[in-house]
Amino acid sequence: MEINLLSLRKSINKAYLKVKPERSQIETFKKNIISLYDQINESESEEFHKNIISEFLKNTYYSPYHYINTKGRADLVIHTGKDTHTPVGVLFEAKKPGNKPEMPTTTNLNTRAFHELILYFMRERVKGNNLEVKNLIITNIFEWFIFNANDFERLFASDKNLIKQFTDFEERRLSGLNTDFFYKNIAEPFVENLESQISVTHFDIRDFETIIKNNDKQDDNKLIALYKIFSPEHLLKLPFANDSNNLDKTFYNELLHIIGLEETKEGSKKLIGRKKSEKRNQASLIENVITILKSEDCLSQLTKQSDFGKDSEEQLFNVALELAITWINRILFLKLLEGQLVRYNNGDKAFRFLNTERVHDYDELNKLFFQVLAVKEGDRNEKIKEKFGNIPYLNSSLFEPNDLEHKTIRISNLDDHFKLPVLSNTVLKDKTGKKLTGEIDPIQYLFEFLDSYDFSSEGSEDIQEENKTLINASVLGLIFEKINGYKDGSFFTPGFITMYMCHETIRRAVVQKFNEAKDWKCETISDVYNKIEDIKEANRIVNSIRICDPAVGSGHFLVSALNEIIAIKSELRILTDGEGKKLKEYTIEVINDELIITDEQSKLFEYNPKSKESQRVQEALFQEKQKIIESCLFGVDINPNSVKICRLRLWIELLKNAYYKRETINDKRETSFPQLETLPNIDINIKCGNSLISRYPLDADIKTALNTSKWTVENYREAVMNYRNVGSK
Repeated sequence: MEINLLSLRKSINKAYLKVKPERSQIETFKKNIISLYDQINESESEEFHKNIISEFLKNTYYSPYHYINTKGRADLVIHTGKDTHTPVGVLFEAKKPGNKPEMPTTTNLNTRAFHELILYFMRERVKGNNLEVKNLIITNIFEWFIFNANDFERLFASDKNLIKQFTDFEERRLSGLNTDFFYKNIAEPFVENLESQISVTHFDIRDFETIIKNNDKQDDNKLIALYKIFSPEHLLKLPFANDSNNLDKTFYNELLHIIGLEETKEGSKKLIGRKKSEKRNQASLIENVITILKSEDCLSQLTKQSDFGKDSEEQLFNVALELAITWINRILFLKLLEGQLVRYNNGDKAFRFLNTERVHDYDELNKLFFQVLAVKEGDRNEKIKEKFGNIPYLNSSLFEPNDLEHKTIRISNLDDHFKLPVLSNTVLKDKTGKKLTGEIDPIQYLFEFLDSYDFSSEGSEDIQEENKTLINASVLGLIFEKINGYKDGSFFTPGFITMYMCHETIRRAVVQKFNEAKDWKCETISDVYNKIEDIKEANRIVNSIRICDPAVGSGHFLVSALNEIIAIKSELRILTDGEGKKLKEYTIEVINDELIITDEQSKLFEYNPKSKESQRVQEALFQEKQKIIESCLFGVDINPNSVKICRLRLWIELLKNAYYKRETINDKRETSFPQLETLPNIDINIKCGNSLISRYPLDADIKTALNTSKWTVENYREAVMNYRNVGSK
């Protein structure tokens, strides 16, 4: 049997690697593993050591949600729930530290401990019909061997001869009746004759003893993988914080409160709408907007008021909601940008700008939108430069006043003199660490609320020192899809569905494109990989794919499609930098609907502007994403708010790989990075419209349609490309 040894980092779900453990979790882990070390006594029994392993796991991770104890002959098991009535999820074979003869080694698994584990698994899987076993472990407390149950299923539970021998043994039909007979006469020869490969994660906790027992917090990052390997998220394969299929209800509910919305149930639907009259507060965003719209008679400025509802009350709410979503979109984008800037600059807090010291009222927020983000650094006035000097120009239409703002109000029109009551279940704390109560300035509330969460974890692998919950772009998409579907309870397509759809369909489409272009007869991506000779041509073929979502919603499907195309290019080894060099040292995969980039040591890629190699990779990823978004991805939605949210999601995907541009002085490349690469105007790809009706058939020749205008297809294409990358408004 061939052994495939995995390091800690290689065996952990790469999307889970991106989740920062909280400082309190790491401190609890260190305290309990030190206690584990201190209790080890090689003269004590196997039972003694089994108990201290159990206590370590319970106290650090599993109590009270997962029951840990012995089961039958199995030394130790972790149940998937709180009691013995729930299935076993993890099986252990524990040996005392001095028992080397029965322990496996990294070159030989065919030992008694492994045979015992096979028997435990067969009893659970074949005799008990337990489909929930996730991992199996052999340990002598120092050394740990962790096996994925998928391998045991493939090698043992799917082998008819082994199942027959095991069943005959269990039903006492063989000449030997004790377990030693099973180990020696069934398991050992079976393993000896296996020609398949088995993967095993192997580590020794003695290798970490110095790090665990010192007080240097900088060293604690080296413990993250060890902390995660024992966790229920890994051993029981439970969902984790940045899973895009899970809504963070605490964040969601408080954001609704600040906006002035609430969720109600109507039959099986959950609908979002304006708070009931007795719960409304003038300081909430929606109520503030509605008051100004009413007092300044803004609805009369709209050419088609009926587009916003059947009566003035509905029209006021819908206009206010669209404005609120526009402003919250911008603010959340800026919060993600702020997190990026702080991380790119080694945690320098001077790059934090969403706080009341810099932005103390709605007028300042309006300036931030239109006099900072929308204006090149050199063109800003002196006061703006002084106050917001380190905030980059982004060249995105996200920071241009839209039609509704032109016709009604901007955020600067809002009244700054109200106080908003703090939600009873707020995340905000007072100076003593208790939940904040009373009333607070709405802008201060919004900024402090956002600051209570972690928006800066994209690509990082370290400890969350402030114990903040991660909020990523997928979670924001889910929240806005719910807010946006307030009328009919629209459905957010979960990440595992969009990921599967994109994986299955886009790969087939890529194979088909190569077969058509090259007259190949490939069936899989691997077949295509084996035939590619010209990387530039291969990129052109992949980039010729066109994907249009006719009911785009929050853009989740397009984001999944973007990730899948990048992953396919990586798999085909055609992903290159600006100079045509391959990114061959990196693995790029879609895991949990997230694009995960790791190097040859399985470390997550993290952008460092001072590293030439890191700069090369970041630029390549940005440029590839931009190319795919501009050329391949399109969307339509009848709801204008959906269109805005979809555009935001795609801008956020680009923002993840935003990079500092090198200054060019006298045609020489300098090493400073003063400006972020600007964002293209991708809004032209995502349009508001009804995709159920069309002026032309789908197979119509567009040249015929353009005959009545002064445009040709070529003129139009050129105009579109110019618009996407225009440097001037």
